[in-house]
Amino acid sequence: MQDSVFTKIIKGEIPCHKVYEDEKTIAFLTIQPFLEGHTLVVPKAQVDDFEQLPPDDYQALFETVKKVAARIKDVYGVRKAIVSIMGYEVPHAHVHIMPANSEQEFYEAVENRASLPSEPDHENLARVAERLKFS
Repeated sequence: MQDSVFTKIIKGEIPCHKVYEDEKTIAFLTIQPFLEGHTLVVPKAQVDDFEQLPPDDYQALFETVKKVAARIKDVYGVRKAIVSIMGYEVPHAHVHIMPANSEQEFYEAVENRASLPSEPDHENLARVAERLKFS
């Protein structure tokens, strides 16, 4: 299987704005965020769908999702961390986490995704990653 863009990030071949990493997972900011703080949690094992993960990798993925969601809620002072699993863009399981105070806030962000800039704002992403980074 050819390496996904996420596997290339995990291997350090492509840079990212990392906020967390352990033996089995990595969390970094998406370069096209729907909302500020939009983070991806990715298992280091490359599988297309999360349910294909071996049990220990599956558990590690969702333990990291829990940690990152709590961190996002704390940093942004929001009521909820929206968690979404879509996986159509990249054939490597991943979980989206976004801060939001309402479903409406999330839905508006998704509806406005067409107006996202074509180029990532790496300066802003670096600032956001620094805020979210685990020490």
